[in-house]
Amino acid sequence: MNLFAPRILLPGLASLALICPAIPAKAQTNAPPAAFPPTVPGVVIAHRPAASGIYIGSPSLAVLSNGHYIASHDEFGPKSSEHRRAISHIFLSRDRGATWGKISTLDGAFWSSLFVHRNALYLLGPDKHHGNLLIRRSLDGGVTWTSPTNPATGLLRDDGQYHCAPMPVIEHAGRLWRAMERRIPPIAWGINYRAGMFSIPVDADLLQATNWTHSNFLPSDRAWNGGDMGAWLEGNAVVSPAGELVNVLRVQTRSPEEKAALVHLSPDGRTATFDPATDFIRFPGGAKKFTLRFDPETKRYWALASIVRERHRAPDPGRIRNTLALTTSTNLLNWEVRCILLYHPDTAKHGFQYVDWLFDGQDIIAVCRTAFDDGQGGAHNNHDANYLTFHRFANFRRLTMANSVP
Repeated sequence: MNLFAPRILLPGLASLALICPAIPAKAQTNAPPAAFPPTVPGVVIAHRPAASGIYIGSPSLAVLSNGHYIASHDEFGPKSSEHRRAISHIFLSRDRGATWGKISTLDGAFWSSLFVHRNALYLLGPDKHHGNLLIRRSLDGGVTWTSPTNPATGLLRDDGQYHCAPMPVIEHAGRLWRAMERRIPPIAWGINYRAGMFSIPVDADLLQATNWTHSNFLPSDRAWNGGDMGAWLEGNAVVSPAGELVNVLRVQTRSPEEKAALVHLSPDGRTATFDPATDFIRFPGGAKKFTLRFDPETKRYWALASIVRERHRAPDPGRIRNTLALTTSTNLLNWEVRCILLYHPDTAKHGFQYVDWLFDGQDIIAVCRTAFDDGQGGAHNNHDANYLTFHRFANFRRLTMANSVP
């Protein structure tokens, strides 16, 4: 059976946006509850109406040692400061995602990942759209943060043009690893992105720039993938079944056949290589950002991806974001869609995208950049999200296509 053929996507899903077996929770935010129609899937963490000209981007999620959840998002859009010095907001839930409150706002944080290491909370990413690379540390659960003003306090690279999304920071072979891109030369979107990998010893000071090393940054080629290669970006650091560190990247294509790219890293993390003849794989949802993690319990890789159902199949699949699916693989090469988690029939102004997620026992917990109706005209478009939402997908290892939204 071809797991990537259109027939794996159920053509008869309902036209209502539902959550595939999730634990319901009441949304509680700093805004009046009336602002959030009951049809918005999940728990609303934050909302920005389209008329504000500021959209919700870059969801990230972490779980503290005390069990509290931390979420973040940045601001983008025509009235944001993303190209000067971006803004990110940090939110806390003390009740496993049922309710949320904002606890801090950071000036100079964009496309950034939350992660916990040695009981400290970190935020890693550029300071703006194609900016310098920064890392911050919080010792009080995200309320206060260090200031990355120099190479000894978290300014990791000041040579600019870094690009990423909130991607996994993983531990492997005594080091932490985080995929990253650089734009060289510094013009246009995507076509000049070069794929690389940063790493640091696990016992080193993460705020000290000299402790971090990186691989070469590989350019892509427009002739790859039969001439259908727009960009590669937003890579996942992951360890293959053979123990090799790889960078699994989103691939921008015109064809409806979505792909991902597997860039191989040397054991010391300094040399990245890619063979265009063998290192593209079919990947449902590969034209949009996806987060990929390995599950030791099932020995499987899992991803939450914005796939394209057959009824919406069309060129330029990166623009279709109305279906969120749970996908899985045993080998990183062959992927199947296990369950449709979220869906809305409209592709123009509805999107479930840029999801960051974590294992939480038998569940997956996730934060999603959601474009949805809000009683104020809805999202600007499917990309320019007006909500940050939280989701719990219960007993995810048992889910099948039969558990998909009906």
